[in-house]
Amino acid sequence: MGSNNKRATSRFASAAAGAFALAVLICAAVPASAQVLPPHSIAPGAVPAALPADAAAFSCTAPAEIARFDYPLRHTARRLASGEPLTIVAIGSSSTTGVGASSPAGSYPSRLAVELKQRFPGHEITVLNRGVNGEETEQMMARFANGVIADHPDLVLWQVGTNSVLRDHPLRPHSALLREGIAKLRDAGADVVLMDMQFAPQVLAKPETAGMEDQIALAAKEANVDLFGRFALMRNWYEIRHMPFDAFISPDQLHMNDWSYACVAKLLGAAIAEAATRPVASAAARSGR
Repeated sequence: MGSNNKRATSRFASAAAGAFALAVLICAAVPASAQVLPPHSIAPGAVPAALPADAAAFSCTAPAEIARFDYPLRHTARRLASGEPLTIVAIGSSSTTGVGASSPAGSYPSRLAVELKQRFPGHEITVLNRGVNGEETEQMMARFANGVIADHPDLVLWQVGTNSVLRDHPLRPHSALLREGIAKLRDAGADVVLMDMQFAPQVLAKPETAGMEDQIALAAKEANVDLFGRFALMRNWYEIRHMPFDAFISPDQLHMNDWSYACVAKLLGAAIAEAATRPVASAAARSGR
């Protein structure tokens, strides 16, 4: 993977330098044995605690190319159009569980439930949080049958990649697993959206970060599924909008905080709503199909 290492060095040199200056001496990843919040869905109106002072000065926005999906969410669209209940399952590791948030209500799946209820009043929308701290792709896939497919989801949000990079695992085996996992979720009849890594000091310090980002993007493109570019979004906050890491990253220099979880949920909710309501013809023209 020498070429990926070279890209990582050149692409993230400046950000990684800042990351080392800000990083604290803690474990690289939350172990699987750590406390896990139970799967939950949050009722509309639940709100997290006060946001960090630094973050309060910034609005939650993103460039259009980051906040818009390439492909329509056809199954989700049919459920919304027919008025049938919509079930969304978010599966991932600690940044799906909501580590770094002040409470379960601050996790991105919980905030997403609120966002979608506001966008589609009168619809029955359930967002289930199936995050487990410390898990990697293979462990998540082992839970697909009972933790995802058993709930008959209309949409699956799959957050992947971070723990494999933090633990310096090789990229090639992960690529095969990722493709297999996408196929299993699609075979279950659900729309699939991948969510990539967080742009955080601990992640930026790892040599395979760029390679993992490329791998996730390629897998999404090859499978014709949508990718929510969390890494690009957070990079935009830091490099373009000049937000300090402390405004959107927890003190552990890895996990997100209430502001960033809420912003991700807001932008993700907007992307889901647009992709589930856009005319199919315009979506096909944009994706070149």
